[in-house]
Amino acid sequence: MRYAVDVPNFGAFGDTRILADLAKLTEDAGWDGFFIWDHIHWRPFAHVDPWVALTAIALNTQRIRIGPMITPIPRRRPHKLARETVSVDHLSNGRLILGVGSGGGEDEYDNLGEAETPQRRGAQLDEGLEVLTALWSGEVVNHTGDHFKVVNTQFLPTPVQQPRIPIWVGGFWPNKKPMRRAARYDGVFPLTHGSQGGVPSVEEVRAVVEYIAAERGNRDFDVARVGRSSGKPVEDRALVEPFAEVGVTWWLEDGSPWAFGWSGQGEWPVAAIRARIAQGPPRG
Repeated sequence: MRYAVDVPNFGAFGDTRILADLAKLTEDAGWDGFFIWDHIHWRPFAHVDPWVALTAIALNTQRIRIGPMITPIPRRRPHKLARETVSVDHLSNGRLILGVGSGGGEDEYDNLGEAETPQRRGAQLDEGLEVLTALWSGEVVNHTGDHFKVVNTQFLPTPVQQPRIPIWVGGFWPNKKPMRRAARYDGVFPLTHGSQGGVPSVEEVRAVVEYIAAERGNRDFDVARVGRSSGKPVEDRALVEPFAEVGVTWWLEDGSPWAFGWSGQGEWPVAAIRARIAQGPPRG
Protein backbone atom coordinates (compact mmCIF):
# COMPACT_ATOMS: atom_id res chain seq x y z
CA MET A 1 0.00 0.00 0.00
CA ARG A 2 1.06 3.56 -0.69
CA TYR A 3 0.03 6.65 1.22
CA ALA A 4 -1.02 10.12 0.10
CA VAL A 5 -2.44 13.32 1.57
CA ASP A 6 -5.74 14.58 0.13
CA VAL A 7 -6.70 18.22 0.72
CA PRO A 8 -9.32 20.73 -0.51
CA ASN A 9 -8.50 23.46 -3.02
CA PHE A 10 -10.54 26.06 -1.15
CA GLY A 11 -10.87 27.80 2.20
CA ALA A 12 -7.58 28.04 4.07
CA PHE A 13 -6.05 25.96 1.27
CA GLY A 14 -7.43 28.11 -1.55
CA ASP A 15 -3.97 29.52 -2.25
CA THR A 16 -1.39 28.11 -4.66
CA ARG A 17 1.57 28.89 -2.41
CA ILE A 18 0.01 27.19 0.60
CA LEU A 19 -0.74 24.01 -1.39
CA ALA A 20 2.78 23.93 -2.83
CA ASP A 21 4.19 24.27 0.69
CA LEU A 22 1.93 21.47 1.99
CA ALA A 23 3.06 19.24 -0.87
CA LYS A 24 6.72 19.81 0.02
CA LEU A 25 5.97 19.02 3.66
CA THR A 26 4.18 15.85 2.51
CA GLU A 27 7.18 14.72 0.45
CA ASP A 28 9.67 15.51 3.20
CA ALA A 29 7.59 13.51 5.72
CA GLY A 30 7.78 10.35 3.61
CA TRP A 31 4.33 10.18 2.01
CA ASP A 32 3.95 8.80 -1.53
CA GLY A 33 1.44 11.27 -2.97
CA PHE A 34 -0.32 14.61 -2.62
CA PHE A 35 -3.77 15.10 -4.15
CA ILE A 36 -6.08 18.11 -4.22
CA TRP A 37 -9.80 18.47 -4.74
CA ASP A 38 -11.22 20.10 -7.88
CA HIS A 39 -13.99 22.51 -6.92
CA ILE A 40 -14.78 25.71 -8.77
CA HIS A 41 -17.44 27.06 -6.41
CA TRP A 42 -18.52 25.48 -3.16
CA ARG A 43 -19.81 27.81 -0.46
CA PRO A 44 -18.36 31.33 -0.26
CA PHE A 45 -14.78 30.10 0.19
CA ALA A 46 -11.67 31.31 -1.59
CA HIS A 47 -10.82 28.78 -4.31
CA VAL A 48 -7.71 28.15 -6.40
CA ASP A 49 -7.71 26.54 -9.84
CA PRO A 50 -6.37 22.99 -9.37
CA TRP A 51 -4.22 23.04 -12.50
CA VAL A 52 -2.50 26.27 -11.50
CA ALA A 53 -1.92 24.74 -8.06
CA LEU A 54 -0.66 21.44 -9.51
CA THR A 55 1.87 23.33 -11.60
CA ALA A 56 3.34 24.87 -8.46
CA ILE A 57 3.14 21.53 -6.64
CA ALA A 58 5.03 19.81 -9.45
CA LEU A 59 7.79 22.42 -9.28
CA ASN A 60 8.04 22.21 -5.48
CA THR A 61 8.36 18.40 -5.27
CA GLN A 62 10.56 15.73 -6.82
CA ARG A 63 9.24 12.29 -5.93
CA ILE A 64 5.61 12.07 -4.85
CA ARG A 65 2.66 11.37 -7.14
CA ILE A 66 0.30 14.31 -7.62
CA GLY A 67 -3.07 14.99 -9.16
CA PRO A 68 -6.70 16.04 -8.75
CA MET A 69 -9.06 13.88 -6.70
CA ILE A 70 -11.31 14.28 -8.52
CA THR A 71 -11.82 16.29 -11.71
CA PRO A 72 -15.45 16.35 -12.93
CA ILE A 73 -15.01 15.98 -16.67
CA PRO A 74 -18.62 17.04 -17.53
CA ARG A 75 -17.79 20.63 -16.60
CA ARG A 76 -14.45 20.63 -18.46
CA ARG A 77 -13.65 20.58 -22.15
CA PRO A 78 -11.67 17.40 -22.81
CA HIS A 79 -9.26 19.06 -25.27
CA LYS A 80 -8.39 21.71 -22.66
CA LEU A 81 -8.00 19.01 -20.02
CA ALA A 82 -5.74 17.08 -22.41
CA ARG A 83 -3.39 20.07 -22.63
CA GLU A 84 -3.42 20.62 -18.87
CA THR A 85 -2.79 16.99 -17.96
CA VAL A 86 0.05 16.45 -20.43
CA SER A 87 1.67 19.74 -19.42
CA VAL A 88 1.68 18.77 -15.73
CA ASP A 89 2.76 15.21 -16.57
CA HIS A 90 5.83 16.56 -18.38
CA LEU A 91 6.54 19.18 -15.72
CA SER A 92 6.46 16.53 -12.98
CA ASN A 93 8.48 13.97 -14.98
CA GLY A 94 5.58 11.55 -15.16
CA ARG A 95 4.14 11.81 -11.64
CA LEU A 96 0.54 12.78 -12.48
CA ILE A 97 -2.50 10.63 -11.65
CA LEU A 98 -5.84 11.85 -12.99
CA GLY A 99 -8.87 11.25 -10.80
CA VAL A 100 -12.14 11.70 -12.69
CA GLY A 101 -15.85 11.64 -11.97
CA SER A 102 -19.19 12.97 -13.12
CA GLY A 103 -19.60 15.60 -10.40
CA GLY A 104 -22.82 17.26 -9.37
CA GLY A 105 -24.42 19.71 -7.01
CA GLU A 106 -26.33 22.95 -7.19
CA ASP A 107 -23.32 25.24 -6.72
CA GLU A 108 -21.18 23.84 -9.51
CA TYR A 109 -23.76 22.55 -11.97
CA ASP A 110 -27.28 23.92 -11.67
CA ASN A 111 -26.25 27.47 -10.79
CA LEU A 112 -23.60 27.64 -13.52
CA GLY A 113 -25.64 26.22 -16.38
CA GLU A 114 -23.98 22.79 -16.48
CA ALA A 115 -25.68 19.44 -17.03
CA GLU A 116 -28.27 18.92 -14.31
CA THR A 117 -29.04 15.19 -14.50
CA PRO A 118 -26.74 12.34 -13.42
CA GLN A 119 -27.52 10.51 -16.66
CA ARG A 120 -26.32 13.39 -18.83
CA ARG A 121 -23.21 13.92 -16.70
CA GLY A 122 -22.39 10.23 -16.92
CA ALA A 123 -22.67 10.32 -20.70
CA GLN A 124 -20.45 13.40 -20.85
CA LEU A 125 -17.90 11.70 -18.60
CA ASP A 126 -17.71 8.60 -20.81
CA GLU A 127 -17.43 10.57 -24.03
CA GLY A 128 -15.02 13.06 -22.48
CA LEU A 129 -12.70 10.22 -21.43
CA GLU A 130 -12.85 8.82 -24.95
CA VAL A 131 -11.80 12.18 -26.42
CA LEU A 132 -9.18 12.81 -23.75
CA THR A 133 -7.39 9.49 -24.18
CA ALA A 134 -7.55 9.79 -27.98
CA LEU A 135 -5.85 13.19 -27.83
CA TRP A 136 -3.19 11.78 -25.50
CA SER A 137 -2.27 9.20 -28.15
CA GLY A 138 -0.53 11.68 -30.45
CA GLU A 139 -2.52 10.34 -33.38
CA VAL A 140 -4.89 12.34 -35.58
CA VAL A 141 -8.30 12.36 -33.89
CA ASN A 142 -11.69 12.56 -35.57
CA HIS A 143 -14.63 12.29 -33.21
CA THR A 144 -18.28 13.26 -33.53
CA GLY A 145 -20.42 12.42 -30.55
CA ASP A 146 -23.44 13.63 -28.67
CA HIS A 147 -21.44 16.09 -26.58
CA PHE A 148 -18.02 16.69 -28.17
CA LYS A 149 -16.56 17.09 -31.65
CA VAL A 150 -12.94 16.86 -32.79
CA VAL A 151 -11.98 17.12 -36.45
CA ASN A 152 -8.58 16.19 -37.91
CA THR A 153 -6.71 17.19 -34.75
CA GLN A 154 -3.35 15.93 -33.48
CA PHE A 155 -2.04 16.87 -30.03
CA LEU A 156 1.68 16.76 -29.25
CA PRO A 157 3.59 15.99 -27.15
CA THR A 158 2.26 12.72 -25.82
CA PRO A 159 2.38 12.09 -22.05
CA VAL A 160 5.59 11.02 -20.37
CA GLN A 161 3.69 8.07 -18.89
CA GLN A 162 2.79 5.33 -21.31
CA PRO A 163 0.50 3.82 -22.39
CA ARG A 164 -1.26 6.79 -20.72
CA ILE A 165 -1.51 8.92 -17.62
CA PRO A 166 -3.20 6.71 -14.99
CA ILE A 167 -6.93 7.39 -14.65
CA TRP A 168 -8.76 6.65 -11.41
CA VAL A 169 -12.55 6.76 -11.61
CA GLY A 170 -14.60 7.95 -8.67
CA GLY A 171 -18.08 6.65 -8.05
CA PHE A 172 -20.63 5.67 -5.43
CA TRP A 173 -20.99 2.02 -4.46
CA PRO A 174 -23.25 0.02 -4.82
CA ASN A 175 -24.03 1.78 -8.13
CA LYS A 176 -22.62 -0.51 -10.78
CA LYS A 177 -22.21 1.85 -13.74
CA PRO A 178 -19.31 3.88 -12.27
CA MET A 179 -17.64 0.62 -11.24
CA ARG A 180 -17.91 -0.73 -14.79
CA ARG A 181 -16.42 2.57 -15.97
CA ALA A 182 -13.55 2.18 -13.50
CA ALA A 183 -12.92 -1.33 -14.82
CA ARG A 184 -12.01 0.18 -18.21
CA TYR A 185 -9.30 2.39 -16.73
CA ASP A 186 -6.53 2.18 -14.13
CA GLY A 187 -8.07 2.57 -10.72
CA VAL A 188 -11.13 3.29 -8.62
CA PHE A 189 -11.91 5.76 -5.86
CA PRO A 190 -15.10 4.33 -4.30
CA LEU A 191 -17.44 6.37 -2.13
CA THR A 192 -20.72 5.48 -0.46
CA HIS A 193 -23.88 7.15 0.80
CA GLY A 194 -23.57 5.31 4.10
CA SER A 195 -22.96 6.37 7.67
CA GLN A 196 -19.16 6.59 7.59
CA GLY A 197 -18.90 10.03 6.07
CA GLY A 198 -19.16 8.75 2.52
CA VAL A 199 -16.22 6.35 2.67
CA PRO A 200 -16.63 2.59 2.25
CA SER A 201 -16.13 0.00 4.96
CA VAL A 202 -13.73 -2.92 4.60
CA GLU A 203 -16.54 -5.17 3.39
CA GLU A 204 -17.77 -2.57 0.92
CA VAL A 205 -14.25 -2.18 -0.48
CA ARG A 206 -13.99 -5.95 -0.79
CA ALA A 207 -17.22 -5.99 -2.81
CA VAL A 208 -15.97 -3.16 -5.04
CA VAL A 209 -12.68 -4.95 -5.74
CA GLU A 210 -14.38 -8.25 -6.49
CA TYR A 211 -16.88 -6.60 -8.82
CA ILE A 212 -14.27 -4.67 -10.81
CA ALA A 213 -11.91 -7.65 -10.93
CA ALA A 214 -14.73 -9.74 -12.43
CA GLU A 215 -15.43 -7.03 -15.01
CA ARG A 216 -11.74 -6.72 -15.97
CA GLY A 217 -10.73 -10.33 -15.61
CA ASN A 218 -7.80 -9.34 -13.34
CA ARG A 219 -6.85 -7.39 -10.22
CA ASP A 220 -4.30 -5.18 -11.91
CA PHE A 221 -5.80 -1.84 -10.87
CA ASP A 222 -5.42 0.70 -8.09
CA VAL A 223 -7.95 1.12 -5.30
CA ALA A 224 -7.90 4.38 -3.32
CA ARG A 225 -9.66 4.75 0.02
CA VAL A 226 -9.79 8.02 1.92
CA GLY A 227 -9.58 7.95 5.71
CA ARG A 228 -8.26 9.62 8.84
CA SER A 229 -5.43 8.03 10.79
CA SER A 230 -3.97 9.14 14.12
CA GLY A 231 -0.22 9.09 13.58
CA LYS A 232 0.06 6.44 16.30
CA PRO A 233 1.67 3.33 14.77
CA VAL A 234 -0.27 0.61 16.63
CA GLU A 235 -3.65 2.26 16.08
CA ASP A 236 -2.86 3.03 12.46
CA ARG A 237 -1.77 -0.50 11.68
CA ALA A 238 -5.07 -1.83 13.03
CA LEU A 239 -6.93 0.73 10.92
CA VAL A 240 -5.09 0.39 7.62
CA GLU A 241 -4.13 -3.28 7.35
CA PRO A 242 -7.67 -4.63 6.87
CA PHE A 243 -8.07 -2.36 3.84
CA ALA A 244 -4.74 -3.50 2.40
CA GLU A 245 -5.88 -7.10 2.80
CA VAL A 246 -9.01 -6.55 0.66
CA GLY A 247 -7.12 -4.78 -2.13
CA VAL A 248 -6.68 -1.10 -1.27
CA THR A 249 -3.44 0.08 -2.90
CA TRP A 250 -3.55 3.75 -1.86
CA TRP A 251 -4.54 5.19 1.50
CA LEU A 252 -5.59 8.85 1.05
CA GLU A 253 -5.22 10.68 4.33
CA ASP A 254 -8.12 13.08 4.75
CA GLY A 255 -6.59 16.55 5.08
CA SER A 256 -9.89 18.40 5.14
CA PRO A 257 -10.83 20.49 8.20
CA TRP A 258 -13.89 18.31 8.88
CA ALA A 259 -11.62 15.32 9.50
CA PHE A 260 -10.03 17.35 12.31
CA GLY A 261 -13.30 18.26 14.01
CA TRP A 262 -13.98 21.60 12.35
CA SER A 263 -17.64 22.51 12.81
CA GLY A 264 -17.94 24.89 9.87
CA GLN A 265 -17.38 27.98 11.98
CA GLY A 266 -14.19 29.85 12.74
CA GLU A 267 -10.67 29.22 11.52
CA TRP A 268 -9.59 25.98 9.90
CA PRO A 269 -7.36 23.73 12.07
CA VAL A 270 -4.41 24.26 9.74
CA ALA A 271 -1.76 23.71 12.42
CA ALA A 272 -3.28 20.32 13.33
CA ILE A 273 -3.44 19.27 9.67
CA ARG A 274 0.19 20.27 9.11
CA ALA A 275 1.23 18.43 12.27
CA ARG A 276 -0.48 15.23 11.13
CA ILE A 277 1.21 15.45 7.72
CA ALA A 278 4.58 15.98 9.39
CA GLN A 279 4.12 12.78 11.43
CA GLY A 280 4.28 10.78 8.21
CA PRO A 281 2.10 8.05 6.72
CA PRO A 282 0.27 5.37 8.75
CA ARG A 283 2.61 2.54 7.83
CA GLY A 284 2.20 0.85 11.20
